[in-house]
Amino acid sequence: MVDPISTPLEDARTRLREATDLLGCDPGMYAILSNASRELTVSIPLRRDDDSIEVLTGYRVQHSVARGPAKGGLRYSPHVNLDEVRALAMWMTWKCALLDVPYGGAKGGVTIDPRQYSQRELERVTRRYTSAIMPIIGPETDIPAPDVGTNEQTMAWMMDTYSMNKGYSIPAIVTGKPISIGGSLGRATSTSEGVVHIALAALRDNGFDPTKCTAAVQGFGKVGRGAAQFAFDAGMKVIAVSDEYGAVFNANGLDIEKLGAHVDSTGKVVGFNGADALDGAALLELDVDLLIPAAIEGVIHEQNAPKVKAKIIVEGANGPTTPAADRILESKGIIVVPDILANAGGVIVSYFEWVQGNQAYWWQESEVESRLEERMLGAWAKVHDFAKERKLSLRGAATVLAVQRVVEAHVIRGLYP
Repeated sequence: MVDPISTPLEDARTRLREATDLLGCDPGMYAILSNASRELTVSIPLRRDDDSIEVLTGYRVQHSVARGPAKGGLRYSPHVNLDEVRALAMWMTWKCALLDVPYGGAKGGVTIDPRQYSQRELERVTRRYTSAIMPIIGPETDIPAPDVGTNEQTMAWMMDTYSMNKGYSIPAIVTGKPISIGGSLGRATSTSEGVVHIALAALRDNGFDPTKCTAAVQGFGKVGRGAAQFAFDAGMKVIAVSDEYGAVFNANGLDIEKLGAHVDSTGKVVGFNGADALDGAALLELDVDLLIPAAIEGVIHEQNAPKVKAKIIVEGANGPTTPAADRILESKGIIVVPDILANAGGVIVSYFEWVQGNQAYWWQESEVESRLEERMLGAWAKVHDFAKERKLSLRGAATVLAVQRVVEAHVIRGLYP
């Protein structure tokens, strides 16, 4: 549930407005940054396995290319709409700028529930979608990556479709693809690893010993599962995990490896033998040291924020906390580490993959991981120090730093024509 009058795009624009006001930007700059530079909506005719025809809708939004080519994931979800994709693209711009990755933000999506389609049908959807957006993507213009509902196989289909149309293999057209066709070691777990690097730094810098901390993770997909495992490996007691079907709880700590095996065999966390059942929404209100919302946007909102008891929230998902909830959490003294910092590990290693693909030279996994940690902790230190210096929340500090870099790029490039 989200705030009744709040949407992801409205949330994104609200936070942009706050940042541009602090920076003293003129209304024209806000107008530029609050709108996408390019948007494409496409129809995707699909022949189902039973020979019936269905027409789906897809989107690709490029929010900004002021600092480099657009970069962002491709989402398959029944909830995808143009405004959601616009918001996600904007957040990608700030994420890339904050981590000083030479990209602008983009995002793509198809309104589809991938669980209701066969693998062959999903391949047809992906190839048709890729063909439809080919005029605006490319290794030097816009580089897609996996997101909710897509994976490395989706990226392989995208790369092959694009390459076949161009007449030669172009690994750098997408990131997050399989290692065998030019993917990067360390990419699959990079977002989760980055979340936990930031979580550990936030805990330590606020006087907590991570090995004595409890944690709850909302979401057990691409980000949440890895985050739970990395937190467990770091010595934290992960007492609750949820997915779209429900949640599980064990006050003495969950065995994340065994929980992962259970999910692999059943497809859901519920029914895990080593834990008690818990309502999914109740997980967000547990009294824990660390809460990682790692599912979808808007899950912490004005209605449930007063009940949140976590000491520190590290956002693994994009936009999981609404502006109204932010104000409530801040008044309660709860520290919120924003998504544009916390979950930036994926775009950092996507950048590494893109660099490797362009050079046709691949790095060792240890090199990828050390560079990821260096980037994440460097960004944390800058945001943490800037927040203290300017008496801002971590989100306010991160957004101002990111927007400032994008504004500088726009100003120095000038307005064409």
